[in-house]
Amino acid sequence: MRVVITGAAGFLGSHLVDYYIRRGDTVLGVDNFVTGDRRNVAHLADVPAFSLMEHDVSQFIRVEGEVEAVLHFASPASPIDYAKLPIQTLKVGSLGTHNALGLAKAKGARFLLASTSEVYGDPQEHPQTEDYWGHVNPIGPRGVYDEAKRFAEAITMAYHRVHGLDTHIVRIFNTYGPRMRLKDGRALPAFVCQALRGEEITVFGDGQQTRSFCYVDDLVRGIGLLLESDHRGPVNIGNPDETTILEFAREIVAATGSKSEITFKPLPVDDPHVRRPDISLARKVLGWEPGFSRKEGLQKTIPYFRERLGL
Repeated sequence: MRVVITGAAGFLGSHLVDYYIRRGDTVLGVDNFVTGDRRNVAHLADVPAFSLMEHDVSQFIRVEGEVEAVLHFASPASPIDYAKLPIQTLKVGSLGTHNALGLAKAKGARFLLASTSEVYGDPQEHPQTEDYWGHVNPIGPRGVYDEAKRFAEAITMAYHRVHGLDTHIVRIFNTYGPRMRLKDGRALPAFVCQALRGEEITVFGDGQQTRSFCYVDDLVRGIGLLLESDHRGPVNIGNPDETTILEFAREIVAATGSKSEITFKPLPVDDPHVRRPDISLARKVLGWEPGFSRKEGLQKTIPYFRERLGL
């Protein structure tokens, strides 16, 4: 296939590029490098099957030649990003998704939207199934990301219903691995960097809020299966092994051999209290489930942060 991946220089986008290159496909990556990093795809500079276009997908996307699949992964994706870039976050979720769908329609290509567990907001149903409509504050500081993705899902389904476009939606739960940004603002990069530097590890709230962490290779494999499937509605892809943030911080202290102490700060506005995917649908329609334990994933991730920190 010839595959177009928006957000190709981001954490997830770059791993997807690698996945399709390994398969023998040709990949055109699109990124405006607002949150993406050229280093994430630098190893592909001499790979003929990969090309990179610097472009803001909130503007019309022009691609010459045939395209078999469009995967829309462009977006700020952490609280620190969409706090700084609220309008850009809304634009890439609305205008960017519209433009990516338009490209897929023009080329007769399959389309896959990177949505998020954030569409569930601070959930009142636990674990979260794809049938749950969510509990989102549309005017809160996190709402720019949550509502951008909810709109993106709606317009994706509209293109499927009106234009017959072959569409797929993945709802991504917390994912980690190499190529995450050091100052990403999410729990794992913050905890690992603090632990490796011997700094105090900052836990927000009392640390009893829960998350479920999926290693990036598992996520990418699930996305590949979803794109090839006949399923049109959203599918949760994540690791249902739930842990508290406090326990997760302790696991990282142990995994890094750090002597860091844990300190507590106030919980941010609208921070979800629980988050765990129900992956029954992924098991049923994709035959997918995660293969890496959190311990195994951390063992593959921590060396990347050591190298980036020069430790």
